Amino acid sequence: MLPKVNQTMFIQPVREQGDGDSSTLRSRLADADEHSLYIEVPLVEGTGRLYRTEIGERLRVFYFTAEGVRHQFATQVTGYREDAVKLVALQKPEPDAIARDQRRSFLRADAQLEVAIRIGERLRFVALTEDVGGGGLSFRCERKYPIAPRLKLNGWLLIPYRSGAVTHANFDAEVVRFEPAEPNHYNVMVQFTHIPDSERQKIIRYCFERQLDLRKE
Repeated sequence: MLPKVNQTMFIQPVREQGDGDSSTLRSRLADADEHSLYIEVPLVEGTGRLYRTEIGERLRVFYFTAEGVRHQFATQVTGYREDAVKLVALQKPEPDAIARDQRRSFLRADAQLEVAIRIGERLRFVALTEDVGGGGLSFRCERKYPIAPRLKLNGWLLIPYRSGAVTHANFDAEVVRFEPAEPNHYNVMVQFTHIPDSERQKIIRYCFERQLDLRKE
């Protein structure tokens, strides 16, 4: 499956052996035609600075579908296009050249993020997550709240990026399981039942940044 317009894409330049560490980049697919994919100028993860590509530069691209399946392909920079913003043209891969994981592979990361939970029309509270991922999250809350298996809820997750930018992601979810935690709390695991792909991509980006941070520790 080819990436869709507005899809977040993670990119790694292909370096010759011994040519230093390969940067991890992030971009967005802005357009596509018969021969090319056009992406926004990539940003270096962790710094937010623009990455200067070169014609002929080889790249490895990967992205996640709304179902959480990771796809990847190899490509190269073929040129540039001037629209409202400058776009980088990549060689469009043949469908059979796109590698697809055989299972869902949403990134997941341990993280204490603020999440606002709404149950029904009136009950609302704020909690801290234990971990987050593209398919769901877990949070800790007081036992006074009416948590139960298969409970439907809505959420609003606050997401801080390494660049200093802050955004949020809205979702609908269902309680998969919960267990008591001290003192007088529950650990609650929920699975997203409805989340726009643009919101899911925000969470995936955050998890990806967290993985990079953990590798450096």
